[in-house]
Amino acid sequence: MMTILKLIQKLVKTLNSEGTPGQVAAGIALGAALGLTPLVNLHNLLIVALAMLLQVSFPAVLLGWALFLPLGFALDPLFHQVGTVLLMDAGGLRPFWTTLYNAPVTALTNFNNTVVLGSFVSWAVLFAPIYYAARWGVARYRETIYRRLEQSRVFKTVKASKVYNLYRLIRPEV
Repeated sequence: MMTILKLIQKLVKTLNSEGTPGQVAAGIALGAALGLTPLVNLHNLLIVALAMLLQVSFPAVLLGWALFLPLGFALDPLFHQVGTVLLMDAGGLRPFWTTLYNAPVTALTNFNNTVVLGSFVSWAVLFAPIYYAARWGVARYRETIYRRLEQSRVFKTVKASKVYNLYRLIRPEV
């Protein structure tokens, strides 16, 4: 129960962060790669490095990971089919996969695994739709839902309380 409350708290904090909707959306889209693909692979290390180097919301990366992780497990059979088509059924790609697998570092990508390859290719195809949907969703949330929440009696009461003001002294970034 506490973990769910923490996740909701992180979600609200991320959606209300100083980052632009584009930065939050890029973080969610990069985090989707971590959730959709098997975690221990070279490409996920590169995704984390990109998230740290680019100006994206890192809490949004973690949020995207948490949101897409169950979906990744549920879609594994589909990812296997996509990977099978790319690895085994597309004969023209066989020399490319052989060269890639025999290269020293790229073998660590595990692209010879149908689920890994299928999930990565699926994420790459879905990156732009995830990004644009998340950017639209964050912008709409900030324009409508958060504005309504700010006007609610409960919100105003909590913000006016001494406990909240003490909390702001201890954690000013909130």
